[in-house]
Amino acid sequence: MRLVIATCEVDYSGRLTAHLPPATRLIMVKSDGSVSIHSDGGAYKPLNWMGAPCSLLIEILDHDDVQQTWTVKNKANDVLRIRINQILSDTDVDLGVDPGLEKDGVEKHLQEMLAEHPGYLSEGLSLVRREYPTAIGPVDLLCRRSTGEHVAVEVKRRGEIDGVEQLSRYLELLRRDPLLGTVEGMLVAQMIKPQARVLAQDRQITCLLIDYDELRGLEPSENRLF
Repeated sequence: MRLVIATCEVDYSGRLTAHLPPATRLIMVKSDGSVSIHSDGGAYKPLNWMGAPCSLLIEILDHDDVQQTWTVKNKANDVLRIRINQILSDTDVDLGVDPGLEKDGVEKHLQEMLAEHPGYLSEGLSLVRREYPTAIGPVDLLCRRSTGEHVAVEVKRRGEIDGVEQLSRYLELLRRDPLLGTVEGMLVAQMIKPQARVLAQDRQITCLLIDYDELRGLEPSENRLF
């Protein structure tokens, strides 16, 4: 990655036109060829940019007011032109291969913890199997109540209509298996949208909100059913 801090003026032409008057800014050139211009503010969002794939042509000029001109073009012939008056810093940094963002509390983690402690969902509930297979894909958790009824549990970070529909399809197939007997449905999420709750109630599916921090600590609490 190349990081250039410079006094520059920027013009963009393409689907629209935009102009940045002269000011000191950060110009970022990534290894994929993309170029973005940032100010000292506005979090991550650049003032202007050209995403990859694109080409970069740098012209060194012998002018008092302009030292360099950068012309960035993409396949659509959009043009980002940067006129650099003065370079204050020019650094190349090898960041290496990024492993990607690891989110805490994603569905996989929630599923793992609930599989270890199914009683958190309902007293007396025990795990039969994680990723219980069906003809259209695995249901996250298949559990059994102490009274013998099975419970199919679908785990989501956000409970939405799609999650209810998905669990409904699993239930339709699971209930055809005479070895399972009665199969209830339970949608478990950190947040459940009102529309999903209404549809779940209509399909006789239980909705359960869980607190991820509480789940990690496994502190006794009262589960919230909706």
